[in-house]
Amino acid sequence: MKKKVIAILLSAVTVLSMIGCGSQAAPTQDSAAPAAEEAPAAEAAAPQSIGNSVEGELSVTIWDEGQRAGLQQIVDEWSAQSGVKATIQVVDWNNYWTLLEAGATGGELPDVFWMHSNVAQKYMENDLLLDLTDKIAASDKIDMKNYYEGIVNLYQSNGKQYAVPKDIDTIALWYNKTIFDEMGVAYPDDTWTWDDFAAAAKKLTNDDHWGYAIAPGNNQEGYYNTIYSMGGYVISDDKKTSGMDDPNSIKAVKLFTDMIADGSCPDLATVSETAPNELLCTGKTAMCISGSWMLAGYRDNEYAAANCDVAVLPFTKSADDRVSIYNGLGWAAAANGKNIDAAWSLIEYLGSKEAQIKQAELGVTMSAYIGTSDSWVNSVKAFDLNGHMKMLDAKLVFRPYSRDTTVWEDMMIEKLQDAWTGEKPVEDVCKDIAAQMNADLAEE
Repeated sequence: MKKKVIAILLSAVTVLSMIGCGSQAAPTQDSAAPAAEEAPAAEAAAPQSIGNSVEGELSVTIWDEGQRAGLQQIVDEWSAQSGVKATIQVVDWNNYWTLLEAGATGGELPDVFWMHSNVAQKYMENDLLLDLTDKIAASDKIDMKNYYEGIVNLYQSNGKQYAVPKDIDTIALWYNKTIFDEMGVAYPDDTWTWDDFAAAAKKLTNDDHWGYAIAPGNNQEGYYNTIYSMGGYVISDDKKTSGMDDPNSIKAVKLFTDMIADGSCPDLATVSETAPNELLCTGKTAMCISGSWMLAGYRDNEYAAANCDVAVLPFTKSADDRVSIYNGLGWAAAANGKNIDAAWSLIEYLGSKEAQIKQAELGVTMSAYIGTSDSWVNSVKAFDLNGHMKMLDAKLVFRPYSRDTTVWEDMMIEKLQDAWTGEKPVEDVCKDIAAQMNADLAEE
């Protein structure tokens, strides 16, 4: 039964979705990132075969090429102390889950790897991840009280802890200063409402560029934030009911479809071919909502580094409803790994305050250890990253998830295409999504 469950674990994970938290780097000058929420492939797109390393070595598998260099530096510091060699392998987002699914059914997972909110419950419930509970209790480096509660809770099942939080992400408004200057529009600031945002997008639109760009897959990096800011919700706290038919949720989605209809956002065909972050990096849009995990790609893109900056997200009525949907990856190990002691030692080090500060200093990403991300702001001179840091003081809402997130989220993204094109009224689309989502949640 366990293998049967795992076999269907991620059948929908090939998604069109922009999932979040380390899963896509913005395009560099020479290569464009995929339009979906997937990191650039390490070398080839095909799934790669990996298993447990021989004793004395560890395989570490992630999906974001933009984080590899910084993380390898941290891992090398651990190797110097432990005497165990650990090499990071990058597998693009879609193939990463294909690879893990194959490892789950075949019995060979990487030694150490990233876990995500979309699938964590399935892997924990099926005993595929190493139970870290006792190891954490005995550790002098790891205390779960030092990490953001939502991320800690995400990687718990039946009172046991199966991953140590790696990072936290916030969502902010990235914008092209050059376009704003040329169009005579003031830069976004902390006084902007969502109405101000839409009005500015219209002013920033001409024959050469749009004011803002969003795709149906931009959920964490888009309409999820607006839904919760406007008083709606995506899923109930008990994970049993959809909130997509809530009037405020519908209103939030309509904000963006109205912008598409009035021409201040590109149409579905455009964003299907070229992702919103790519449009920002080529001067084709003045604004794009992005997650903090996108920093490496923007930093390494010459155009973005010269022309772009970051601001906080708008609010609806007051700063109290300024919302950032947040998420966090977890460092996990294979339950049947051949070098469990070394795997735990590495995870313990990666989650330590020392390594979490280093992660921020190197600009890898914001860190999950509370109070260690301040140096991340100073890791890149091109941008004022306080736009992201200030969102930690906004209303933080954990990224909506359930036991089978990808099932209903992929469905949502597909159905939203009808709203993007205007083929169906937004209200009808959202109600249709809610009905199907309720059915999917009932199946869980």
